[in-house]
Amino acid sequence: MTTDARDRSVRIGVQVQPQHAHYAKIRDTVSELEDLGVDILFNWDHFYPLNGPADGEHYESWTMLAAWAEQTSRVEIGALVNCNSYRNADLQADMARTIDNISDGRFIFGTGAGWFERDYDEYGYEFGTPGTRIRALGEALPRIEERWTKLNPPPVRDIPVLIGGGGERKTLRIVAKHADIWHSFSDPATLEHKLGVLDEHCAAVGRDPKEIEVSIELRRQSDADVEALYGLGARLFTHGISGPDYDIEPVRRWLAWRDAKNA
Repeated sequence: MTTDARDRSVRIGVQVQPQHAHYAKIRDTVSELEDLGVDILFNWDHFYPLNGPADGEHYESWTMLAAWAEQTSRVEIGALVNCNSYRNADLQADMARTIDNISDGRFIFGTGAGWFERDYDEYGYEFGTPGTRIRALGEALPRIEERWTKLNPPPVRDIPVLIGGGGERKTLRIVAKHADIWHSFSDPATLEHKLGVLDEHCAAVGRDPKEIEVSIELRRQSDADVEALYGLGARLFTHGISGPDYDIEPVRRWLAWRDAKNA
């Protein structure tokens, strides 16, 4: 039986951006957030800071997630999002399976087509075009899903696939085919429109859109917008924090809001 989006509990994610801080500060922040009751902890898959000093301190995503898997015991973990371009599809599947086992089934495979050109240039990847990167993502996901069926030992659970992006012709069709969670940066009007597009893609591939959890980035959203997004069916809300200080006070407020919604 498919769960209607409005019947899902609200979840709060925090993206601990791996920039402008020593790793010890990141590690302590992760522990504090798990103790607070955050549902999911994310980092991001880049090689350089996305804001602040361009050559500031920064760490790699997947090795950090493996450390989080050992460090934590309850919270789910993943990247928001992995860049499909940086690693062979079958390798991504194996890495995800390994972290899922280390965490005893708490890994979320967040992925996207990639966009940050400096990463590509500095690390020797072909940047291509948005179209070629999205096509590569669509080709990688069936390989990743197939590889999960071949690995020994297998993943602990059916690893949830989170796909970030909002392109209506290509990305949302990939979401309809493969995603358990769709992550969007939309305001309420945009989300309402894109949910209609996603419904059409789901119908075309024979998927019930109610199976897909809707995830929203909290930055730049007013309280009224968050309530409207909730009314449209969004149930995963993620707040980003950056080094060097990792201010968690806003997270406390969002956790209280979550608890009131779920009461």
